[in-house]
Amino acid sequence: MARHRIAYMNGRVLDPLTGRDEKGHVLIEDDRIAAVGPDIFPKGAPDRTEVVDVDGLCIAPGLIDMHAVIGEPGSEHKESFESAAAAARAGGVTTLCTMPNTDPVIDNVALVEYVLRRANEGSDVHIRPLAAATQGLEGNQLTEFGLLKAAGAVAFTDGDRAIANANVLRRALSYATAFDALIVQHAEEPSLASGGVMNAGALATRLGLSGIPTAAETIMVERDIRLVEMTDGRYHAAHLTTAESLDAVRRAKGRGLHVSCGTAPHYFTLNENEVNGYRTFAKVSPPLRSEDDRKAVVDAIRDGTIDVISSAHTPEDPEAKRQTFEQAAFGVVGLETMLALGLQLHMSEDVPLLTVLACMTCNPARLLGLESGALEPGRPADLVIFDPDAPWIVDSKKFRSKSKNSPFDERPLQGHAVRTVVDGHTVFVRRVER
Repeated sequence: MARHRIAYMNGRVLDPLTGRDEKGHVLIEDDRIAAVGPDIFPKGAPDRTEVVDVDGLCIAPGLIDMHAVIGEPGSEHKESFESAAAAARAGGVTTLCTMPNTDPVIDNVALVEYVLRRANEGSDVHIRPLAAATQGLEGNQLTEFGLLKAAGAVAFTDGDRAIANANVLRRALSYATAFDALIVQHAEEPSLASGGVMNAGALATRLGLSGIPTAAETIMVERDIRLVEMTDGRYHAAHLTTAESLDAVRRAKGRGLHVSCGTAPHYFTLNENEVNGYRTFAKVSPPLRSEDDRKAVVDAIRDGTIDVISSAHTPEDPEAKRQTFEQAAFGVVGLETMLALGLQLHMSEDVPLLTVLACMTCNPARLLGLESGALEPGRPADLVIFDPDAPWIVDSKKFRSKSKNSPFDERPLQGHAVRTVVDGHTVFVRRVER
């Protein structure tokens, strides 16, 4: 017998995995979804059931953020597990996947276990670590994939560093097949990107800034796809930004290779013009690209070439951003704006809503082997209830994140999380005036 039942009633139920988009209800028993649909309560909610009437708001699987940097361990002043969890639940994120580029690097079993233990102590969202693919992120010696995955690592990556040595990546892809492990690549050829701080082109020349050519991404993606062909490994390009690299992934998928890719909201909402005025909050890696490339990212989300939208949450303290553009740190925070910016794809770019949500729910769940990401009986009761029409203005000073480096500060957006549910428990409620 369930110890606790809660029924979310009269919502627009959205489940990208099954294609469900209808008015209906969701019944939760303890930490699992028990029933979903318009007709599950023909005689009303069962006895001893807490009822929440969501009054037409959207009910979807909790978001899974596949790529976020958290400062813990080593840079807790930028972000801790506790502050990241607070930002995540306010953004409707119920599973947060952390990068291994911490101090020390997450490249051994003890550190994976530490992350999971500390996350469970200081968080009420699921925090799952990606482990380093190479020891110390140095790109030379592979880590122990089997032991790390058994300890709880959900994928392997060198974070914001590309695995540049082709033979190392070939061995990583081949080794990973023994454990059905995913290799996540920062797709940027280091020698071409070295010293660059923004997209190469006329604007970079006019601003007197060193540029990173689109070829740095395309060359790396095309090389990596060849290595996937050699090894039959599972490969994910974390954040793609160019039409050419997306075309390469599109062709690889057409050939049946185990290739996937992701992007982040700033790549489909902003272009290189955000750098005008030497705005360091628009300095990201890979850089914001041309308007044509931005449109190509939108098209790739629409046609399914892009599998994942992640926040690319990279917290930085004010001193790291308030420098000359060349010296400022790369990165933006994004946990609290990811949902709204994703909804903008639907409202402004006519991308189907279920397609957008799939990139933040069932697709990352599939790639990482997670149970969550869908509204099906038996699945974990991780939900986000959101109002797609709620207008708001981004105020980074009110972010739950310790860091405030957002390029969207003071920008009007539409849509936000109203309630976030993790393992059947409400962990966030936003007061809504309707």
